[in-house]
Amino acid sequence: LHEGPELDRAGALQTRQAGLEGTGAIELRALVKEALRMRPSRLIIGEVRGAECLDLLLALNAGLPAMASIHASSARQALVKLCTLPLLAGENIGSAFVVPTVASTVDLVVHTTLDAQGRRSVAEVLAVTGRVENSNIEADPVFLRRDGELVRGHGRNPDGADAWAR
Repeated sequence: LHEGPELDRAGALQTRQAGLEGTGAIELRALVKEALRMRPSRLIIGEVRGAECLDLLLALNAGLPAMASIHASSARQALVKLCTLPLLAGENIGSAFVVPTVASTVDLVVHTTLDAQGRRSVAEVLAVTGRVENSNIEADPVFLRRDGELVRGHGRNPDGADAWAR
């Protein structure tokens, strides 16, 4: 699912803005729900930036493997944003549900940066431990950038971490 045609994938769902009459809009949140009705084996959302984040969390909580991008200044800030965006879905959604759900359903957060030459690179990878302390999700660095090099952190090594190091 994505708001623009950046992904080359047949059958991808895409948002649409309202026409001149103010009708015909297709919101990302509706597309997430529609995608879940299709019983996918994976869900990939190009970018979450609103209430659709709640639907992503509900899909993850139901056991559906998923991946999404989110704009944040660090991997930890991405976790904070993942806990904030679902609150936009309505008054009946609170942090008491969202924070532990993010902690138990998100495994990894990969933060990328853009250098002066326009190249993207991985800045850090956090492994979410599943624990929450004082409303903060605990996460350990699996990889982090030191002196321009991506090095192993002290976090747990999820399946496949050795392949990522290569």
